Amino acid sequence: MLIGVAIVLAMSCKSTAQQSNATTSVETKSPNTDYKPAFAGQTRIKAVVTKTPFEAKVLASGLRSPWGLAALPDGRLLITEKPGIMRIVSQAGAVGEPINGVPAVNGRGQGGLLGLCLDPSFASNKMVYWAFSESLPEGNLTSVAKGKLSSDEKSLENVTVIYRAIPAYSGALHYGGRVLFSKDGNLFVSTGERSDMETRPQAQDINSGLGKIIRITTDGKPAAGNPFTGRENARPEVYSYGHRNVQGIAFHPVTGDLWETEFGPRGGDELNRIEAGKNYGWPTITYGIEYGGNKIGSAIQQKPGLEQPVYYWDPVISPSGITFYNGNEIAEWKNNLFISSLSGTHICRLVIENNKVTGEERLLSGENQRFRDITQGVDGALYAVTDQGKLYRIGKK
Repeated sequence: MLIGVAIVLAMSCKSTAQQSNATTSVETKSPNTDYKPAFAGQTRIKAVVTKTPFEAKVLASGLRSPWGLAALPDGRLLITEKPGIMRIVSQAGAVGEPINGVPAVNGRGQGGLLGLCLDPSFASNKMVYWAFSESLPEGNLTSVAKGKLSSDEKSLENVTVIYRAIPAYSGALHYGGRVLFSKDGNLFVSTGERSDMETRPQAQDINSGLGKIIRITTDGKPAAGNPFTGRENARPEVYSYGHRNVQGIAFHPVTGDLWETEFGPRGGDELNRIEAGKNYGWPTITYGIEYGGNKIGSAIQQKPGLEQPVYYWDPVISPSGITFYNGNEIAEWKNNLFISSLSGTHICRLVIENNKVTGEERLLSGENQRFRDITQGVDGALYAVTDQGKLYRIGKK
């Protein structure tokens, strides 16, 4: 049963991990490897603590594995749920009925109804874009669809699948699944390399849609100016490659740069600043190891021509959805990156200066929730959803 609630969870939201002094990392566990970072501050940066009093409230609970959320112009939240449901939740925590018209999803494993975003002109055109795992005769894949929210908000109209990250594969893992509008009106889409040894090398293949960040038009065509346009044996929609499983993409509010987070294996979660045409290394270089403990490939972490992560985590925090804070409620959070962490069961706050991470904080770690996505609302607060079905509002006390 879906339940709308509004419970204040914490008054100052200071966890034990956040009490570290200025020279100590928030991470207290031993790393999985003895790999050396490429530069100072690439991992285990000093801890920072938010000084402004803030509070977190559970606005709603009982959601079915919520995966993505977007703030509607009036402050309500449009939310996707992994089994294939899209619904609206009010600021008071009232949970709406499922919206009709969502295409069938392959909900096996990590698949389902994934990330979503609103058209920049949503207030007038009511267009919604979302990613999902789609079943085809030859396998399943990450697809992107669009549709118009009806005037009564009960259904999506004229739903069209505009993009499919081929090739299809009969697996259940690593779909990526975030979609994001850029200022030029194009869409960025993140995909995964589908995890298995059979598909893993495709992250390095620019003629494959797996393990990529994709840039397309709202009709699903390759966007003009993409780095591999006109190149033989290359997919023209590919923007960057060498990714493992990207579940977080966001634009820096000042520089406009695209940033992403992706899952490492056992160790080696990454934060990257994305540039067109660049190779981000997976699986040739990585700061992680196989889940079973074996080394990956040649067990190298650096190679000419392959991009280094701006930051990495070992052990992992499993970074999913991300957002930059550009509100005015909490000044010390301005332009900080917030990361919803699954296995880390916290919201990670990163202070970034001159494209380097200079501080890290763990928020809401006492809630023991697998945070799946986070966004900033129209009221300037942060909103986050968890695998356990909760919707949080995080704002000034």
